[in-house]
Amino acid sequence: MNDRFLRACRRQPVDRTPLWIMRQAGRYLPEYRAVRERVSFLTLCKTPELAVEVSLQPLRRFPLDAAIIFSDILLPLEALGCRMTFNPGPKLEEPVRTRAQVEALQQRPAAEAAPFVAQAIRMLRQELDGRTPVIGFCGAPFTLAAYLVQGEGKEGFGAVKTMLYQDPVVLEHLLQKLTETMIDYLRLQVLAGAQAVQIFDSWAGLLAPAQYEAFALRWVREIVAGVRDLNVPVIYFVNGAPHLLEAAATAGSDVLGICWRTPIDQAAARVGPSIALQGNLDPHALFAEPEEVKRLAEDVMARMAGRSGHIMNLGHGILPGTPIASVEALVAAVQEHGRSADYAPTPWAM
Repeated sequence: MNDRFLRACRRQPVDRTPLWIMRQAGRYLPEYRAVRERVSFLTLCKTPELAVEVSLQPLRRFPLDAAIIFSDILLPLEALGCRMTFNPGPKLEEPVRTRAQVEALQQRPAAEAAPFVAQAIRMLRQELDGRTPVIGFCGAPFTLAAYLVQGEGKEGFGAVKTMLYQDPVVLEHLLQKLTETMIDYLRLQVLAGAQAVQIFDSWAGLLAPAQYEAFALRWVREIVAGVRDLNVPVIYFVNGAPHLLEAAATAGSDVLGICWRTPIDQAAARVGPSIALQGNLDPHALFAEPEEVKRLAEDVMARMAGRSGHIMNLGHGILPGTPIASVEALVAAVQEHGRSADYAPTPWAM
């Protein structure tokens, strides 16, 4: 099996830097768009055969070192009785903003609420037949709460921050329920065959350090502890949070995802050598010419030269409209230069 991704997660020696891409199955691929022309987003997520097909699409084009199951971080919220639509972004049928609404959330087992995810993972493992490890994932409690309280995706997520100040006890009750649900959901995925899991904390960067500790980090620590006995690597990705790096590194995860806002060598110096790092090419860099993409990718790898435990990735999800040629250039850079430390960081990017 190609296990360089799993080995890098554990900071073990690898023959070259592994590569996978957040949102690698998605709208930048014409074959994905062809599937989406036929079915809705929710139908795609909830039909295991289709979810497996789009999960495999990027691996057919590119020699990536991990597959990630196609789904959405909000889908397991149906285990709490939350109904939603995607048109194109998520919209909750009813925002959760009161004590009564939080108490009314009834927790069902993930196996009952999202059996299609487990089935898709089992099918994907069978299709890959050991060629590439499979990643499962979930949203972090604060990020999920941001959507639940706001009712939709919205810049700043003011509703959840208002709740944080007006009624922190209610928010904590909601976060506790989300934490328990996500532990169950990740365990479902690992028991179905996921060989690593990633926790996405897309909106924790909205918080100041003390708020982050109380309303985000403590709950992520519970999730990590809740799956630790399953012995799979855990990746924790906090977007837009350079001010939280040191704290995020204490979540207990094996790997810390680094967004593009902080040079990865500076992040490594700040968090120390005991945790692997993932990232962190700016997704917009893939709109440059292929040679420039290669140069920028080489720069990221140069900054991690000599440090064990680096997984090459973008600093967030790949963007719609990204040229295929740029992804090919990124792959080529990793394959050609991921084995060598014979290059220096770009001076202007230091």
